[in-house]
Amino acid sequence: MSEPKEMSFVDHLEDLRWHLIRPLIAILVVTIVAFFSKEFIFGQLILGPGKIDFWTYRMMCLLAEYTGYADLCVSKLNFTLQSRTMAGQFTMHLTSSFTAGFVISFPYLVWEIWRFVKPGLHTGEKNATTGIVLSISFLFLVGILFGYYVVAPLSINFLANYQLDPSILNQFDITSYVSTLIIIVLACGLIFQLPVFIYFLTKLGFVSPYFLRTYRKHAIVIMLIIAALVTPSPDILSQLLVAFPMVLLYEVSIFISAWEYRKQKRLEEIEY
Repeated sequence: MSEPKEMSFVDHLEDLRWHLIRPLIAILVVTIVAFFSKEFIFGQLILGPGKIDFWTYRMMCLLAEYTGYADLCVSKLNFTLQSRTMAGQFTMHLTSSFTAGFVISFPYLVWEIWRFVKPGLHTGEKNATTGIVLSISFLFLVGILFGYYVVAPLSINFLANYQLDPSILNQFDITSYVSTLIIIVLACGLIFQLPVFIYFLTKLGFVSPYFLRTYRKHAIVIMLIIAALVTPSPDILSQLLVAFPMVLLYEVSIFISAWEYRKQKRLEEIEY
């Protein structure tokens, strides 16, 4: 049998173009479906963390009853939403629909990119990255859920009830509310890619498990500062609730880095 013909640079660009067009079509289709599902996507998902009956607030009040820590319960959200521009509501409708399309289609986007990259890898590299699409998609989904049900409600609660003076009313523009919510949720989805990121950095030789262990205390301090910024400062339980998953991700990253580091050392010993 004849060997497969080597692709030129232009052929690779053409191949990459179709690997990107297909997920873009998927995102567009899901965006259209989400646009016509306004009551659920916008009315429940987007506006949900801004309502006092949101699942997270109800669970916090139940936790306050069990622990006796009354400050944990969110009893009011002191703000109203307004649209101060003529196209504000329509623009945010499009933005929230596109975000839903991107989040739902994200696993397919990663899979298409992996299909483009995979043929250029060696057999050992393919074996080492088995399940990478599933891992990235799973961590992204967990991060999205964590951002939506934990970080976003705590941030909205803090910002909504923060006042310099009782005479100042919190009247947020719908654009500001939606943008803040989307940024928080997507940022958490990306932060939860830390184990995958550390895996590739270790594979490339930029970091080692020794480096991660050495600066563990520094990393934990940074995580606690981030948790303090997105939660009410006197609420220690809320801060720990946000910081704990980040610390857990860091520890998982150390484990993954150590596993990859040991594997590379064994390969070097075999070669020599």
